[in-house]
Amino acid sequence: MASLFRNTTTRYGWIAILLHWLIAVLFIGQVALGLVMVRIASQRTAFELIQWHKSFGFLLLGLVLVRIGWRLGNVRPALPETVAPLERRAAPLVHALLYAAQLVVPLSGWALVSVSVLEVPSVPFDLFVMPNLPLGASDAAEAFWSAAHEWLAWIGIALAALHILAALRHRFLLRDSVFQRMIAPSSGDEPRE
Repeated sequence: MASLFRNTTTRYGWIAILLHWLIAVLFIGQVALGLVMVRIASQRTAFELIQWHKSFGFLLLGLVLVRIGWRLGNVRPALPETVAPLERRAAPLVHALLYAAQLVVPLSGWALVSVSVLEVPSVPFDLFVMPNLPLGASDAAEAFWSAAHEWLAWIGIALAALHILAALRHRFLLRDSVFQRMIAPSSGDEPRE
């Protein structure tokens, strides 16, 4: 039963799968929410959407840290032998860049709200006040972090798109097990390393 939750040498367990899909939905949803909140005419609605964006950003940051910890503490399923050598080398690099993007995008957002001259507190899900990062507030710093946050988000989306295209390639063109192992965990009878 424990192997349904933990990774095996051939498949991811339920915890890795749930973290993967939850983070994927949050990351893509955050980009969509970010695009909407800066284009909406109503200041009140925009303010509320920004508060939700900040809340989900802090949640995303926490989940990514948990996922990285989980990945470091679990075996990573090996790629099938049919995966080409170039892809075998590129996949870990793209995964590392994707993890980095999932960390730096919310961190840059946190930096942005920390340096804002408006000094609007961040209150994730109306539960507690999240302290600002120890950065000086100024218009110049706010402009820098705003641009950085936007560019990093677009880079993250490009990496996510590459990841999605590779997954679909494995599912529909190569028809190997790479896609399936992030959909359902192992049956529990496979050995763990």
